[in-house]
Amino acid sequence: MEEYMRVGTITAGNIAFEQERGHCASVVECYMREHGVSEVEARSELNKQVEDAWKDMNYEMIFSETSKVVPMSVLTRVLNFSRGCEFIYKAGDGYTHVGKTTKEGITSLLIDPISVSASGN
Repeated sequence: MEEYMRVGTITAGNIAFEQERGHCASVVECYMREHGVSEVEARSELNKQVEDAWKDMNYEMIFSETSKVVPMSVLTRVLNFSRGCEFIYKAGDGYTHVGKTTKEGITSLLIDPISVSASGN
């Protein structure tokens, strides 16, 4: 379950807007200080960590013992939370500053969803 938290923390912690307001250090700034690397290197490594976390989560959902013990409905909710964090924060702070991308994404998900019924109707 650690992977689920990594995606949310890295994605949500990558907001320049928060640093401009002086709230706290971003995950990028913390990584730069801890590892003595440039911002470009830190962002590259953090993006790699998010990608690896998604691979780990997908593996856990399909192949691991966890998926045999924890109900799939619980795992799906946790996975969807991670998806939501990435969606809202990947291109900036879509929670505080709701823009066209966030509105269109929510609209397509909740108002105009695509049917995925098994019968094809």
